[in-house]
Amino acid sequence: MKDGETVWYDATTKIITFHEKWSYRPGWWLGSKDCSDYDDFVLEIENSDKVNVQVVVECMGGVEPAYTFVKRALLNGRSVATSNKELVAKHGAELIAIAHEKNINFLFEASVGGGIPIIRPLVQCLTADVIEEVSGILNGTTNYMLTRMKEEGISFEEALKEAQEKGYAELHPEADVEGYDACRKIAILSSLAFGQQVDFEDIYTEGITSITAEDIRYATAMNKSIKLLGNSWRVDGKIYAMVCPMLLDNAHPLSGVAPFMISRDNPLYMVNDVFNAVCVHGNMLGDSMYYGKGAGKLPTASAVAADVVDCVKHTGKNIKILWNPEKLTLSDLGDFERQYFVRMPADAEAKAITAAFGAVEMVSVEGINEKAFITGVMKESAFNEAAEKTGHTAYLMELTPGYTDVIVKRYFRITGNKDQIQLIRDGTPADPAVYAEIFDDVGISSEYKEGEYE
Repeated sequence: MKDGETVWYDATTKIITFHEKWSYRPGWWLGSKDCSDYDDFVLEIENSDKVNVQVVVECMGGVEPAYTFVKRALLNGRSVATSNKELVAKHGAELIAIAHEKNINFLFEASVGGGIPIIRPLVQCLTADVIEEVSGILNGTTNYMLTRMKEEGISFEEALKEAQEKGYAELHPEADVEGYDACRKIAILSSLAFGQQVDFEDIYTEGITSITAEDIRYATAMNKSIKLLGNSWRVDGKIYAMVCPMLLDNAHPLSGVAPFMISRDNPLYMVNDVFNAVCVHGNMLGDSMYYGKGAGKLPTASAVAADVVDCVKHTGKNIKILWNPEKLTLSDLGDFERQYFVRMPADAEAKAITAAFGAVEMVSVEGINEKAFITGVMKESAFNEAAEKTGHTAYLMELTPGYTDVIVKRYFRITGNKDQIQLIRDGTPADPAVYAEIFDDVGISSEYKEGEYE
């Protein structure tokens, strides 16, 4: 785009259109042209003496063909503004490097938080700070569902149906409710906050599908609210990241404990419906919070338009974004200390609970016949050991191999035990080679014996 000149390309219909508002200019209006692929589109632009494209806007979503399109545009000297979180999380460092080399820009404010300005604060306003924590409500769909479950007492299934009817949730909502959307967003924010590539596949991710009406009642009884958070921390030189239900202590808006419940005096408590909020803690600024609509066509368009303006304002000048392509290895969450909210059958003995977990804070709700409590601060490895002492077992249902593999690896690192795991893929037990790959990655013998994994 230059001096208001606009070119539109529809990736579905493969139609390129030169804006008709300029039709009064003799020889300018080219109308619509069928382009069978992106090469045709590029050639049409490059070979036309009537068009000088400076900025390309990509909002198609997904990694491909968006990656191919965007990379080609950057290599041809065109700045790019995108809302594509999948693309940025996967290839952000590479595309930023190309833009820097070409002295153009690759901007992606709309990829996290919709219309909330969060990318600019991290890469510009807070460059003097050492970022210690990034934590936030990053998915409007799940936040809307949890709000409705709390306010109306409806089930997860009812809340999901309502969200789909309102257009907040897709027909296949796994990316939202399983936490994958929030995972990609916290990966982007973590990469920017810590300056190195954080792969979303390495982030422990848990959604809200297990949250029940009973969980909501427990939260209400404790004067708290359940939210889904994306989190990353720098603690003693180690970087941790996760997406899961967690409990925030009211003494500090970013201090994490799990499962996630937040107190009324926490700024995230009042973030409801489809709104998002991100809290950032820097060593000089301290705490700051960024709040607004995290989804929707208009908030997203607002952020994209701002990026386009920035691209035009910085023609011939690259906006420096620190994102090293070198992979940042996340520390094992098993070493991170936090609290846990635990629900157990009513017949669980108080002495056994105390013997396993130590001193706990019991929680009761009228009409729910079970033992529920909040543990003291403990490492995940210690929590798993305590849970085993009570005779309780964790079950995982794999939806995306990459995410479950992370969970399995963490279990192996903590326990060294591989005799209680079974991976089911496409309805059948996983091939022995899958186990071998996982075991080798964590330094455990890959020898596989039929019937060993149950």
